[in-house]
Amino acid sequence: MSGNHAEIIEASPWLRRFAAAIPKGGLVLDLACGSGRHSRYLAQLGYPVLAVDRDTTAMSALKTSAIELETLDLEGEVWPLENRQFMGIVVSNYLYRPYLDLLPEMLLDGGVLIYETFALGNAEFGKPSNPHFLLNPGELLALADRHALKVLAYEDIYLDHPKPAMIQRICAVKGALKGRIPLQFAG
Repeated sequence: MSGNHAEIIEASPWLRRFAAAIPKGGLVLDLACGSGRHSRYLAQLGYPVLAVDRDTTAMSALKTSAIELETLDLEGEVWPLENRQFMGIVVSNYLYRPYLDLLPEMLLDGGVLIYETFALGNAEFGKPSNPHFLLNPGELLALADRHALKVLAYEDIYLDHPKPAMIQRICAVKGALKGRIPLQFAG
């Protein structure tokens, strides 16, 4: 985990804005959870969370009845979350394309994908600068389209906080939006 990631302790505004779209009652996956800022936030909202990363030592103090930790190699030859399903999947500041298309398949019907990470053009502001770790224009929209996800919101923008960066992010739902409560936009 880089120094910049360790310094970020609050859940991202994007997650705070769309977390309410995740139906209650189902397990939420915090993929590549880092220090667990999103796991903590989701657990405070009453969601059961599976927090996974290659190193979960930074999260060991956060293990509670609401947060289950698993140390997994998310970039190995075998996808460690095969046959698992979730009501929500949250990904922030992480991209590994070989398994990207598996994420929508892991959502239960009505499940929500909240994804945000660095986009092409970020090299101008520092790391990550390798194109392998930067989303191409419209890449998250194309992912949603390939898997027939309903896009609730999408942005491909420049942000200056917590540091200057090009970011692409999406909130998308698998299947119908039956009986959904209105989203609260607390950006």
